[in-house]
Amino acid sequence: MHGLVRHAAVVAATAFAVALAAFGTRFDAYSQIAHPPALLGASEVPRAGAFNLFAFLLPGLLATLPALALRARLGAAGWATRVGAQALLLSALAFGAQGLLPLDSLDLDATASRLHAAAWTAWWIAFGVAAALLAWGGGWGRGGPVGGRRIAACALASLAFALLAPAVMPVGIAQRLAFGFWFLGLWFAGRPQP
Repeated sequence: MHGLVRHAAVVAATAFAVALAAFGTRFDAYSQIAHPPALLGASEVPRAGAFNLFAFLLPGLLATLPALALRARLGAAGWATRVGAQALLLSALAFGAQGLLPLDSLDLDATASRLHAAAWTAWWIAFGVAAALLAWGGGWGRGGPVGGRRIAACALASLAFALLAPAVMPVGIAQRLAFGFWFLGLWFAGRPQP
């Protein structure tokens, strides 16, 4: 089990990337550069359910493992660090929820699309809160149980790509980079710090 926890973020990121590549090539109208990943899982898109399973649900469940491992390592850490680990777990669950709440491809203002957007928003908010609390709660310095500095750097990059970069680059690239930095942050969370 320890090996799975240690490599869960890598396996989750790999599942996400493989799902994007495999399902994206089977949908002629899809552009990896111009379209967000969630479009492959939208209603009316061929094999949307399978995409949501392999791109969001499975990686989301795998992402809970580093968050739970981090929480278990904290012991008697302060409240901020413990709440930060909980927020990281919430981020993983929200990522997976995006697969349970797919976009409505016929109406992006429909309730289904709004629920997907809410899950996406919960994902990035929880990651930002987690990183801030892990850094502030004692994981910032060397030798801490958390690696808060690295997780905070990943969160800043992820939030910048998720929220700001779509104004200056294609949304497909921006979201993939945002998710990539989230997976990297999880990888740091799952590794015991020296």
